[in-house]
Amino acid sequence: MNENARFALEMTGITKKFPGVIALNGVNFSVRAGEVHLLMGENGAGKSTLMKILSGAYPKDSGSIKINDKEIDIRSPHHGRELGIAMIYQEMTLIPQLSVADNIFLGREPSRFGIIDRTSMINESARLLSRLQADFSPNELAGNLSVARQQMVEISRALSLNSRILVMDEPTAPLSRRETSELFAIINELKKSGVAIVYISHRLEEARQVGDRVTILRDGIVAGESDLSAISDSELVKLMVGRELSSLFPCIPPPSDKEILRVEGLARRGHFGPVSFSINSGEILGFAGLVGSGRTEVARCLAGADPHTGGNVLLNEKPVNLSSPREAKNAGIALLPEDRKGQGLVLGLPVLENSSLASLERFTKLGFINSKKERIEVATLVDRMHLRPPNLDRVVNNLSGGNQQKVVLAKWLAVAPRVMIFDEPTRGIDVGAKQEVYTLIAELAATGIAIILISSDLNEVLGLSHRIAVMHQGRIAEIIPRSDATPEKVMAAAMGLVTA
Repeated sequence: MNENARFALEMTGITKKFPGVIALNGVNFSVRAGEVHLLMGENGAGKSTLMKILSGAYPKDSGSIKINDKEIDIRSPHHGRELGIAMIYQEMTLIPQLSVADNIFLGREPSRFGIIDRTSMINESARLLSRLQADFSPNELAGNLSVARQQMVEISRALSLNSRILVMDEPTAPLSRRETSELFAIINELKKSGVAIVYISHRLEEARQVGDRVTILRDGIVAGESDLSAISDSELVKLMVGRELSSLFPCIPPPSDKEILRVEGLARRGHFGPVSFSINSGEILGFAGLVGSGRTEVARCLAGADPHTGGNVLLNEKPVNLSSPREAKNAGIALLPEDRKGQGLVLGLPVLENSSLASLERFTKLGFINSKKERIEVATLVDRMHLRPPNLDRVVNNLSGGNQQKVVLAKWLAVAPRVMIFDEPTRGIDVGAKQEVYTLIAELAATGIAIILISSDLNEVLGLSHRIAVMHQGRIAEIIPRSDATPEKVMAAAMGLVTA
């Protein structure tokens, strides 16, 4: 980073108020050309609000914004894009029914004589995708892609704008290590060309690989700003959460020797299998592997969301019917999906109704819901989840990512499952909320619930699991006991260098 480089962006004294909340209070934030400036803080600290003001999605209440030393009033997202500001949001903004190429150039389609030039659009999309070493066609429907590949389309769209200020909100959350390394190579090329990059992340290890400077927000104010090389991880965390986190991962109690779940030769033709494994009461079985290895596909079959074409599943030594999510739920299997907004929540409903969705029959008699009983039981669950604020009537879409995940967890705890499957449980949530989720997982295991933990965060899998099942190309390459697990051993198995 050139410390003498001009500031591509200067935000000074930015204040934003919502009814009853001061989201930002006099925030200063700047980015040099050719710099990656990390923006960190807990969920709800104000990071997204600050970036939405930069993009033109929110108007600021006070303060000033300068782009290349010129004060600008950003009127709308379209105006922001015209000023050279591109946003890659944590939550996907693609239209699933359109092709990859259509999504990349939506609203900016190249044309000849007033007719969309599809050949040019597809060729340029292919060029952009090749920069990310993507392995799918521009003609593929966006809705058919995995979350990781959809993120690549988002990044390609931002690159297509040739923007001079690029905001990345948790861009690697759904990516494998290989895909993350490729993204970092792209970021380094963008830096060399003078692009100013705002990088929002909760992953400290990743932040150090890519960042130059860091600004930490807490409760809508700047808690600290530093060159990344001049601040330790513990100092960063303390600034983010206002307290020290002595240990990110809790003590994991040993499991019992009572088998709860046995999977024998489970397969879904064209997707994964056969896979076989078992899990005991109170055990946390981690699933590691590269994106596309089949981890999520196994989870969806176990939860009845997708049909399986072979194999058997036994709970307490009895075969179970997995023909639908309802049947899986009735058997005692619950899935917390990786896409919590799209598959785990009804965003327009409040906390109360989301939390009771999976267990409404408990509160219903003769077709009528006992609202008093529902509220009392949900309030108990919400208190157990440490939801902040503990407002049952707040619309879920207005919660932070960490609190949304707690609502999904509360919904499934209400049905008292015997097996809980966590698919990327901490994707897009801050380090303080992560620790709370880890503690909750450990507490659930201590009550005897068998837990399957799927995560792209290798430290997360290593820190929480009693055993780690490593998947490669749709099969379990190796199941590694906690005592033998190392990052190198897990990655070797994930890459197919070890066979079972």
